[in-house]
Amino acid sequence: MMKSELSINPNTNLLEQDPYAYQLQDVTEPELFRQIYPYSEVPKIPFNYRKVPAHMPDDIFITDTSFRDGQQSRSPYTTEQMVDIYKLLHRLGGPNGMIRQTEFFVYSKKDRDAIEKCMELGYEFPEITTWIRASKQDFELAKDMGIKETGILMSCSDYHIFNKMGLTRKQALDKYMGIAKDCIEAGLRPRCHFEDITRADFYGFVIPFASALKELSDESGIPIKIRACDTMGYGIPYAGVALPRSVSGIFYGLEHYAGFTSDMLEWHGHNDFYKGVVNASVAWMYGCGGVNCSLLGIGERTGNVPLEAMVIEYASLRGNFNGMDPRVITEIADYLVKETGYELPPNTPFVGRDFNLTRAGIHADGLLKDEEIYNIFDTELILGRPATVSVTNTSGLAGIACWINRHFGLTGEDAVSKRNPGVAKIKEWVDKQYDDGRVTIISGAEMLEQVRLHRDELPGLPAEIK
Repeated sequence: MMKSELSINPNTNLLEQDPYAYQLQDVTEPELFRQIYPYSEVPKIPFNYRKVPAHMPDDIFITDTSFRDGQQSRSPYTTEQMVDIYKLLHRLGGPNGMIRQTEFFVYSKKDRDAIEKCMELGYEFPEITTWIRASKQDFELAKDMGIKETGILMSCSDYHIFNKMGLTRKQALDKYMGIAKDCIEAGLRPRCHFEDITRADFYGFVIPFASALKELSDESGIPIKIRACDTMGYGIPYAGVALPRSVSGIFYGLEHYAGFTSDMLEWHGHNDFYKGVVNASVAWMYGCGGVNCSLLGIGERTGNVPLEAMVIEYASLRGNFNGMDPRVITEIADYLVKETGYELPPNTPFVGRDFNLTRAGIHADGLLKDEEIYNIFDTELILGRPATVSVTNTSGLAGIACWINRHFGLTGEDAVSKRNPGVAKIKEWVDKQYDDGRVTIISGAEMLEQVRLHRDELPGLPAEIK
């Protein structure tokens, strides 16, 4: 269909003309993009060299799915744990509501009790939303609980439309539009989850569907959101990549051809190909307002975009935290490990036990001279996690001295030098351990015992050690 009018793009303040309004292509056979997704081979990354302009929205933010997608891959949280985590999310997001929303299931009494207790706290942010099945009964359930916005699954690839639901594209579009209308009639704001968007026919289904939703939103006066779901982690951040895998292309199209503004767009990514965080960042950079995350990245298969990663990414892109308190990240990680039994890999960035720990003696020597040489940033100031070292057969004198100084907080004139005779004696003991066949690290308790044995040669130690 041809468009004749010119219009000002509010983001560029330039006149634009686009003669195309994309119509639904109701194909008889599913488009599975077999050249890109052969299944018997690793998926391919096709380039068409079409680059779209970057434009980061004025307002970018984080949304949370820890109580929804995050609970699909671990033991469910108790009601009390969900309330505790919600309080931590509120503190992390800060007074400006940088963690804008979080979503809950509503099917169990435990989840409903958690929603009620969280709502009783009276926090503006994160706004409590739900994820429900597309039924009028579920809409009423969410509304009765005082929920204003809900997510609804609306799969958009032919893998799902044809092979899972047994529908045609026209039947799927009609079904989804009916669901959106039922949601609005129930008094809720629909958040349409475009599942598997990175395997969908973008101009043959996604854009016509999004355009129909935009028309419904304009007619009803009810804001409708689109959450672009990279369900299998196929999204690609590189410039010039062809759709449907291009993250930048997806948001350019949803905005430019379907008319959605950045505040009505979200990205929900997975990490199957190690691109979760960078894809979320690219979504922000190319017009998406919200990135949907889960705490510690806990989610389906390889997990979701880690929420704590996007807190740091925001500060990297914008130069400040806009009111977020990153030290709460450490509290959240500690809570999930201690209170829920989550097994956190020790090398997980920002939160793992060893993320800022060094074992190599040459690195420890650098830390001893200037922490900045081998620490990513001031992790003690920003995350409440001072840089640490462990003692092994490669630590050397510098590693042992650094361990002592870090453990006891010795600085300046009180700091122990790697040339200290007590340090040399401890190193002799460490070397003998490994000469005798030891393969494990020296524990903190063992190091403390060695420090006590040689305390007379180690100045600046606390009185209780002496």
